Amino acid sequence: MAKRKKAPKLITPAMLRDSFDRRSMVVGVLQGGVGVLLATRMGYIALAESQKYQMMAESNRVNLSLIPPRRGWILDRDGQPIASNRADFRVDLIPDRVIEKEKTLEELAKVLGLDEIALQDVRDRLDKARGFQPVEAGSHLSWEQFAAISVRQPDMPGVVPQRSFSRYYPSGPCVGHLVGYVGAANAKDYEKEHNPLLITPGFKIGKDGLEKVYDQVLRGEPGARRTEVTASGKIVRDLETREDVPGKPIKLTVHAGLQEYASRRIGTESGACVVIDCLTGDILCFVSMPSFDPNSFTDGVGRLEWKMLSDDDHVPLRNKLLHGLYPPGSTVKPTVALAFLEAGLSPTASVNCSGGLRVGNRVFHCWNHHGHGSVDMAKGIYQSCDVYFYHFAQQIGMDQIAKTMRKIGYGQKFPMPFPSQSFGTVPDPAWKMKKYGKEWAIYDTVNATIGQGYVQVTPLQQAVIASRLASGKMLLPRLMHDDKIGTPASLDFPQEHLDLIHSAMNEMVNGRGTGARARIPIPGVQMAGKSGTAQVVGLNIGNGKGGLWRHRDHGHFICFAPFDKPRYACAVLVEHGGGSGAAMPIAKDVMTYMFDQQKAWDALAPLEAGWGGTPQQRQATKYRAYAAQYGVSAPAVQDSDEALARESEADARPTPQPIQSDAAPPAPEPIADDTPAPAPSPAPSATPSGTAGQHP
Repeated sequence: MAKRKKAPKLITPAMLRDSFDRRSMVVGVLQGGVGVLLATRMGYIALAESQKYQMMAESNRVNLSLIPPRRGWILDRDGQPIASNRADFRVDLIPDRVIEKEKTLEELAKVLGLDEIALQDVRDRLDKARGFQPVEAGSHLSWEQFAAISVRQPDMPGVVPQRSFSRYYPSGPCVGHLVGYVGAANAKDYEKEHNPLLITPGFKIGKDGLEKVYDQVLRGEPGARRTEVTASGKIVRDLETREDVPGKPIKLTVHAGLQEYASRRIGTESGACVVIDCLTGDILCFVSMPSFDPNSFTDGVGRLEWKMLSDDDHVPLRNKLLHGLYPPGSTVKPTVALAFLEAGLSPTASVNCSGGLRVGNRVFHCWNHHGHGSVDMAKGIYQSCDVYFYHFAQQIGMDQIAKTMRKIGYGQKFPMPFPSQSFGTVPDPAWKMKKYGKEWAIYDTVNATIGQGYVQVTPLQQAVIASRLASGKMLLPRLMHDDKIGTPASLDFPQEHLDLIHSAMNEMVNGRGTGARARIPIPGVQMAGKSGTAQVVGLNIGNGKGGLWRHRDHGHFICFAPFDKPRYACAVLVEHGGGSGAAMPIAKDVMTYMFDQQKAWDALAPLEAGWGGTPQQRQATKYRAYAAQYGVSAPAVQDSDEALARESEADARPTPQPIQSDAAPPAPEPIADDTPAPAPSPAPSATPSGTAGQHP
């Protein structure tokens, strides 16, 4: 039977109206709920979070920027600036904000007058910079240049013109190894210290030397500036400024005038000079030349300047004072003579010098192959007779000699405000056995007593040694003026022993010795000294006086004045100068400065005229020559900070010493000229003339 179909449901108009009304009610309720929620949220924003959104709106209208603090000055002992700040108009680039790099650089080059070399250096720095690390595009701008960049700023995103203070070193390369330099923080610096100040355009941190060691003291506190800006970033007006707090100054013991003079007096040589106050241990000059100009290092080293520095065989990036290790040559002989006296040797004990001494089956030669005749201790020092020291060193032994050397300052490391320093070698039988596993030989003693062989010393150590020989006290070098001065302990050398050494060193300069060219032209003041010539290569390669520069002998000179009332001690090193004859005139003029500054400057003027000017002028001339030769083709520097750090690390590594297997032939000393010895003078006063009121 078939199913009956179900009748369709009838929908009436009333039913449709009823359904529509129910849906309308649901939608209306939903709309009302949403409206209530929106109204509630709007009310919350308007009332509870009004301050938050007011600040956000304000930030769109107001720009807040940090003001780099002015760096604390570095002052000399008399308050003269060694490192200061000067007002500057500059332009920086923020890499992440620069949109069209080449177009921006071309526009900057037109306005700032950048040549191709300067423009390439900016490109190199931009390529190495990260994120918001600012890159300097130009400094020391004129007002017209600064205004022109400011007008174009809205059309050049990432370009930041500003008025600030830049670091300034009045003496340039004369203080490079003394104070170091500053530079912009890099990514590694920011990783160590997440401080927004580090990525503020114009802010610099200490990168080397005292600038780095005392960075937190010198840094200061930043200021802040609120400015009203348009949507495009153009400044409308300044709203509020909080001034920066300058860093604290630090004061050194050096005398700025002496520091500059000694640096310039070294001239075109590669050398070092230190002057120490024999009463306090204050370092009055701390010079290593040639050096770099810290003024040009503040914004990173350009490829051309880096090539110029790295090509220089005089190694301007090496601090010779702290990291240069050299055989002291005959400057060790006053200390060895003091060891003889300490061991009980009579100063009148003598030996005949015929030009050499046979020891075992070998002949050890004196520098004077003609011989010195009968030689006692005083003559052994002022004539620098090697045979005298060969003979008596065998009797005394190296252990006693090494003990006195360490006592006087050889092999010592001093409390200095630098990350590292070398401290040389004082060899003895125990040292050789520990280092090489070999027995001490007689030729080791012979070599050591004339300052050759394993003995190594820094120029700073030599200055301290000279000051201790002069004073008989355990003086320690002091560079920071605020460091406390303790009363130096006595070295416990009998005064008659010191007097004999002083007299012999005075005779070396002012009498029958080999140092006549070191006599200072100051009436009533005599300087005592000892020269030293340190052999670099064997006589089979060269005689140490000519030929290749790196084969020439080193020249040393240590001295103090006045000889009978020592006030100042000095050490001069000339690398590969051909012998001590290169160091003595420098020491003479530097010590002349201590007593008569004008006389010293008068002596320097004709020398600098022959050298091509001051260190800054010579560097500028050399840079122009490199620019003409290489232009932009010089190799790029991957990271100047790392490259400079590698140089410092290389300096700090000890120089390898080969095992000695024979006697080192002594280098010839300078022959005394025919200048008559000055007549004995009355004892000079402790305060030299010509420096009253500005006592260096």
